[in-house]
Amino acid sequence: MHIDTFLENSKPFLEYVLSWEDGLIDLSMDEVIDDPSACAIVSVDVINGFCYEGYLSSPRVQAIIEPIVSLFKRAREAGVENIILSQDSHDSDALEFGAFPPHCVRGSDEADSVPEFKTLEFYDEFIVMPKTSISSTIDTDLVQWLENNQHVETFIIVGDCTDLCTYQLVMGIHLRGIARNIKQRVVVPVNCVATYDMPVDMAQEVGAVPHDGDLLNSIFLYSMMLNGVEVVRSIS
Repeated sequence: MHIDTFLENSKPFLEYVLSWEDGLIDLSMDEVIDDPSACAIVSVDVINGFCYEGYLSSPRVQAIIEPIVSLFKRAREAGVENIILSQDSHDSDALEFGAFPPHCVRGSDEADSVPEFKTLEFYDEFIVMPKTSISSTIDTDLVQWLENNQHVETFIIVGDCTDLCTYQLVMGIHLRGIARNIKQRVVVPVNCVATYDMPVDMAQEVGAVPHDGDLLNSIFLYSMMLNGVEVVRSIS
C-alpha cells in the first residue's frame, strides 16, 4: 500500500484515537481505592537503565518518575501497602539482547531502582520482583504473588515502556482475571506511563529499529482500553 493511501485511510482512526486520549478523565484516589487492602500498585521498569544510564535510557521515561512517586505517597496515605516493583534483571548473555542492546544486567546500577524510589521512607516495604523478559507475568514471582493474594481486586499499573513491558504487564493481569472470570479492576494512569522515541533517521544511523514514541504510546493505550482496561489521565 502506498504511504499516501495508508495515511489517508488511517487518518479518521488516528483522529479518533487522539480525541479519545484528549478526553480521558482524572480520578481521585477515593474513586479508585475502595478497600486499601484489596488494592495493589505494580510499577514496571522504573529503574536506572531506562531513566538515567545505558543504551535504553530515555528522558521521556525519566519524566514519569515524579508523578509515580507522588502516586506512591498518596496511595500509602490512603492505606495501600501492596506496592510491587517489577524490574529487569538480565543475565549477561540474555537472549533478549538479540532484540535490544544489552541493558539492566543483574547486579548493575542499571538494574537498580531509581534513587527517587530508594529515598522514600517506605521503600524497604516495596516488593521487588526481578524479571528476565518484557513480561512480568511469565516465570516471575508476580505469578505466585497473584495466586497468594486473590483478595486483591484493584491493580494500578505504572511504568515503562507503554508498548512493551507495561502493555505486557497490564494485559497479563487483565487477561488472567478474564480467563478466570474474576471481577477485578485494572487502572492505568497515563501520566505515569511512557515509552521511548527513536526517529527513523537516528535509528538508521546507529543500526537500531525505529520507534515512534508518540504514536506507539497512544496506540497501545488505546489497545488497553479496547481490551477492557480502565485508562485514565491521572489519579489525583
